[in-house]
Amino acid sequence: MKERVEIRLAGTGGQGLITAGIILAEAAILDGKNVVQSQSYGPEARGGASKAEVIISDREIYYPKTSNPDILLAMSQEACNKYFNDLKPGGILIVDSTFITNVPSSSAYQIPITKMTIEKLKKPVFANIVALGILCEITKIVTRKSLTKAVLERVPEAFIEQNKKALQLGFRLAKKELKNRKEPEEFTADE
Repeated sequence: MKERVEIRLAGTGGQGLITAGIILAEAAILDGKNVVQSQSYGPEARGGASKAEVIISDREIYYPKTSNPDILLAMSQEACNKYFNDLKPGGILIVDSTFITNVPSSSAYQIPITKMTIEKLKKPVFANIVALGILCEITKIVTRKSLTKAVLERVPEAFIEQNKKALQLGFRLAKKELKNRKEPEEFTADE
């Protein structure tokens, strides 16, 4: 991990991205990192713009604002359009292709997060946890163990099993995406 990594989770109110940002920050703390987490959302709780930002560092964090994130998770087209240009060159873009059809980068990880959440877990409310599993697996920004613990400590007891399944779904979707991105093996002429 770099000395300081900035992450922005952006979408619309009601997608659970503020909660996801808090959980990600807690996971980083469990990993022994220094962390700053902030959030903002529009005046409407549901449907308005929302974002959570997390800064993770091995050292003290003197400036708690995210200006050019290393990682952007976009869960809506509006969020992708609004924040993509802030992403550092070479940064990681993960988009929910359920809602984002105009992807501004050919290197983006395009995963139908909400669609797969509904298909596999029957409720879109777990899409934020699926997204965290994807983010963890692709970036390795926090360990699986710490992320799992942070999720299970944050969610209501009645929903622990569904959230475990959501996290596992995220890990699997990310592994599949990473596997699909690998270059095919080169073959020699005598094969």
